[in-house]
Amino acid sequence: MELLIDGARTLLNLELTPAQVAAFQTYADELRAWNERFNLTAITDDEGIQVKHFLDSLSVLLALPAGAAGRLIDVGTGAGFPGLPLKIVCPDLRVTLVEATGKKAAFCEAVAAKLGLSGVTVVKARAEEIGQAPEHREQYDWAVARAVAELAVLAEYLLPLVRVGGQAIAQKGAGAPAETRAAEAAVRQLGGGPAQTRPVALPDLADARYLVVYAKVAATPPAYPRRVGVPSKAPLR
Repeated sequence: MELLIDGARTLLNLELTPAQVAAFQTYADELRAWNERFNLTAITDDEGIQVKHFLDSLSVLLALPAGAAGRLIDVGTGAGFPGLPLKIVCPDLRVTLVEATGKKAAFCEAVAAKLGLSGVTVVKARAEEIGQAPEHREQYDWAVARAVAELAVLAEYLLPLVRVGGQAIAQKGAGAPAETRAAEAAVRQLGGGPAQTRPVALPDLADARYLVVYAKVAATPPAYPRRVGVPSKAPLR
């Protein structure tokens, strides 16, 4: 876990505790073991797991207050990224993981249980369904997602879940600046403010990474998110 330890220190000024390092090692072991039976991720080498999964997930801390506590929802979490790594280092966060694929949702539940993480809820559902559910709609301080869809679509998934005054945080690649410009009208319709875009420099990773952060400045109109499949087929413009 040296790459993760050093990267957390350099990128985030974060000193991982021995217990946190042990938790990440167990997470990595479980990810590889489950991946032999189910297709959870294409990244299974030790360096890739530490940098492209764990450290990339922790880079969301650059957009969160120190010692973050509150409610965070991770949409399209897959094998738990970025929600579970954030929970490991921010135990006071109450984390909801949303994943539509049953095997991936089951993996997230198993890892959270094995690591003894309290305050983690896994919901097997689509983002459009969650966004219209009263128990989730505009209930979260932060809604996050990693490389799930283009920003105009992602905004329709995330912003309905965030309370006014909260934030939607998207982890994006090299296309983030262009996507941000293209999504401006959609974000306004959904109650979001201007984008704050922050580059993230992960060690030994040539691909550009960005955090795109939207403050929730107004309630999302009841029509959004639209029915399952509609946001991706007909993004707001």
